[in-house]
Amino acid sequence: MRTVRWPLGLLVATSTAAAQQRPALTAADYARAEKFLGYNATPLVTGSGVRPTWLPDGRFWYRNTIPQGIELILVDPVRKTRARAFDQARLAAALSAAGETRYDSLRLPITQFEFSADKQSITFDAGGRRWTCGVQADRCTGVPAPQTGAGRNAVLSPDGQRAAFIREFNLWVRDVATGKETQLTTDGVKDFGYATDNAGWERSDRPVLLWSPDSRKIATFQQDERAVGEMYVVETKVSHPVLQAWKYPLPGDSVIQMIQRVVIDLSGPAPKLVRLRLPPDPHRSTTCDHILCDGVFADVEWSPDASRLVFVSTSRNHQREDVRIADAETGVVKDLFTETVATFFESGFDRRNWRVLWDAHELLWYSQRDDWGHLYLYDLESGKLKSQVTSGSWNVLNVLRVDEKSRTLFFTGVGREPGRDPYFRHLYRAGLDGKQLTLLTPEDADHDIALAPSGAWFTDSYSRPEVPPTAVLRDARGKLVLQLERADISRLVATGWTPPLPFTVKARDGKTDLYGLLYRPTHFDSTRKYPIVNYIYPGPQTGSVGSRSFSPARSDHRALAELGFIVVQLDGMGTPLRSKSFHAAYYGDMGDNTLPDQVAGMQELGKRYSWIDLDRAGIWGHSGGGFASTGAILRYPDFFKVAVSEAGNHDQRQYEDDWGEKWHGLLERRSGGGDSYDSQANQNLAKNLKGKLLIAHGTLDTNVPPYNTLLVVNELMKANKDFDLLLLPNRGHGFASEPYMIRRRWDYFVKHLMGAEPPEGYELRAPRSGPVLP
Repeated sequence: MRTVRWPLGLLVATSTAAAQQRPALTAADYARAEKFLGYNATPLVTGSGVRPTWLPDGRFWYRNTIPQGIELILVDPVRKTRARAFDQARLAAALSAAGETRYDSLRLPITQFEFSADKQSITFDAGGRRWTCGVQADRCTGVPAPQTGAGRNAVLSPDGQRAAFIREFNLWVRDVATGKETQLTTDGVKDFGYATDNAGWERSDRPVLLWSPDSRKIATFQQDERAVGEMYVVETKVSHPVLQAWKYPLPGDSVIQMIQRVVIDLSGPAPKLVRLRLPPDPHRSTTCDHILCDGVFADVEWSPDASRLVFVSTSRNHQREDVRIADAETGVVKDLFTETVATFFESGFDRRNWRVLWDAHELLWYSQRDDWGHLYLYDLESGKLKSQVTSGSWNVLNVLRVDEKSRTLFFTGVGREPGRDPYFRHLYRAGLDGKQLTLLTPEDADHDIALAPSGAWFTDSYSRPEVPPTAVLRDARGKLVLQLERADISRLVATGWTPPLPFTVKARDGKTDLYGLLYRPTHFDSTRKYPIVNYIYPGPQTGSVGSRSFSPARSDHRALAELGFIVVQLDGMGTPLRSKSFHAAYYGDMGDNTLPDQVAGMQELGKRYSWIDLDRAGIWGHSGGGFASTGAILRYPDFFKVAVSEAGNHDQRQYEDDWGEKWHGLLERRSGGGDSYDSQANQNLAKNLKGKLLIAHGTLDTNVPPYNTLLVVNELMKANKDFDLLLLPNRGHGFASEPYMIRRRWDYFVKHLMGAEPPEGYELRAPRSGPVLP
């Protein structure tokens, strides 16, 4: 006899025969799956890539993983040599002798180091001290590590002499050497401060600004949030809860954050504030839903002599881009040209791609005006188009370098090489006249590139989702100079690990190719039927698959499959890196969420593979994927039987303004009631729920506030629907990789999709330090 826990929580005695009618997974099954989570799988791969730190003399070094630990490798491109940067055993011994800690030679506490001018010693910070060790590692000396003068919430000038920071809504600078502080602005007040980093969904105390190349001027803004609506979350604790309140505009709000652009001149005896002569700009950029993109003040570029400033003003709906140039002394602004689009404008997929060619008085501009992302050359003085630089049915991805002297540019691109995965990144060189476009990375793989500051060399770590990386050094013409690393996955394979299966299916239109990855358990049996789980992230700024580079775990997709599922990721229409029309496929209809493509693709896979059981289809996602997975089970209730929805932005009217207004359009009120956002809101479909739905949200989520989930919960209750709700106290937005959440997600699919009992209370044991998943 054994006991079974029924939904009402009663323990009912049953016979062994009856219990066997519902299979059970064991702790051993979960442990086997746990082997494939990132914290277990990733350390089993060595030599998995190169992240170079380039030195002033043209050499570079990088950290390389080997089975025993970490080695620091120094490469000389001219001499074509690769060797350890120093004798790590001797350095560990010298460092141990000089300090109070014993160091392992392959566990050295060195994350960054610098060579001395004579290259005979290195300097690095560790344990609160600054160490200097001879390259022969015979002796180390340490002094207290000096303060940089910048601090975590300050921006250092290019010459390293001054650090800009915010104090009481005004901008200040600190002299790094003396510590002397100077106030630069005086009229900053609460909600109308200088260099304020607040996009609603993201905020910090670090100023948003751009120093001029000569370190004498600062380009920034005064951000007006005084009439912007607020958002609130409450910290759970014993005693009085702690309220967080901050400015968080929503789609349709009459007032959003506006920036008044300014230049601050530090070259005179007293700071001089110059306001640019134009109306305030919406808090927008050409590359992301913030004016701080990838840590950089977006869409602003100084002239080499700091006399002029080129910038782009983006309209609230992202459909108009005004390219402008300002006189930094007078604040006079000249309009160069304007580009308007029907849906949304983007200047690149990861970072802005426009560049100013100051010597040639030209501006390199990125546009998708012919349905593909390409580069165009404009006259900087007249604003007139001179020529199109690149063209064809493919996309420029990132401009890495423009050499004005040789009139050559280096950029990554996707989709140009026929017969290859259109998401594979390649590096190209081309003339600014559009001629002599050359592929520099020939392998049929995804290429991760790091270009030397000089442009003379680049490292290339190339791989595929199912093929581990190889890292090489090439010269500017693409010629192989040196092989650096070849990843060793033998220890990973020894665990039984198998790679994902890349696949191609047709989109909703029956014509367009879509690309994805499929995972199977290591004990796969083609004569069985497996339930299928779709992991979804609908974008629109990225897709479900993400990077096409090799990754042992890929979140917990490989691990979840090991429990006895087929797991799929599919990039549907409405995601980037394909044509503009592909990317804008569901503009103005965010409830689409690529779901028609997910269903069509899964149905095609079900016909192709007899071992996929489409009668047991599940789906899960986080953030935008949480929005999509709930939408999936409500819009396709007869197809999806189980959904796990985490941190979903279920209604864009309850999410930050820039997101919805870029991808769905400006909110329009209807005369008969309702508005243009009604169709995308998940709560409006609550009555459709048939299957099993687990909704999870963090109560301190300042990106997607938890009210998004509560809107859906309230309507599910009104519709008298059964569902499961998991609120994670004091968690922010990124809890998908928490061990508890992973286990709950696994349990939910095992129980409700597989029809089995999960092991009770299995505990995933991630390391104490570092993220759970890569």
